[in-house]
Amino acid sequence: LLFHYLHQLSILFCHSLWIDIYSIMLKNKFLSFIFFAFVSYSASFIGGIITYTSKEPWYSTLIKPSFNPPAWVFAPVWSTLYLFMTVAIWLSWHKDVTNNKLIHLYLIHLIFNATWSIVFFYFHNIFLALLNIMVIIFFILLLMSKYKKISTVSFYLMIPYLVWCCYAFTLNLSLLYLN
Repeated sequence: LLFHYLHQLSILFCHSLWIDIYSIMLKNKFLSFIFFAFVSYSASFIGGIITYTSKEPWYSTLIKPSFNPPAWVFAPVWSTLYLFMTVAIWLSWHKDVTNNKLIHLYLIHLIFNATWSIVFFYFHNIFLALLNIMVIIFFILLLMSKYKKISTVSFYLMIPYLVWCCYAFTLNLSLLYLN
C-alpha cells in the first residue's frame, strides 16, 4: 500500500514538474534551449565520467586499428556533436511543440548514447557496445527522418553525428575483430 501510494505520488510529481517545465519552455526559447542543452550534455557527462574512471588500464591493452584517433580528438568532437544535437531537437521542437513523441524519441536515443560508454569502458564488453552503437545509429536515422519533415536545419545538423557514429561503429567493429 505504501509503495503504491509513493508510486502514485511520484507520477503526480513528475507529471506536474513536466507541465511546469513545458509551460516555461513554451514561453521562453532561451530557457528551452538551456533545458535541451542540460539534458543532452547530461548524457555527455555520464559518458565522460565513465570513460575517465573506467578506461584505463583496460583500454591501453587493446590492439587498436591504424585509423584509431588520438585521445585528444574525442572531447572537442563530442562537445560539438552534442551542441548540434541540442540545436536540432530545440529547433524541431519549437516548430512543432505538440510533438512530444519526438522528445521521447530523442531522450531514448540519449539513453543509448550514454549507455555505450558504460557498456564499453565500464563493462569492457566490445560486442555489446557494437550492438549498442547500431541502436544509436538506428535512432539517429529515425530522428533525421522526423527532423526532415519539421526542420531541414535540424536534419543537416545530425549528419556529422551520423558520420561520426558510423566511424565509431567501424572502430568498435575493428576492436572486436582485433581483440
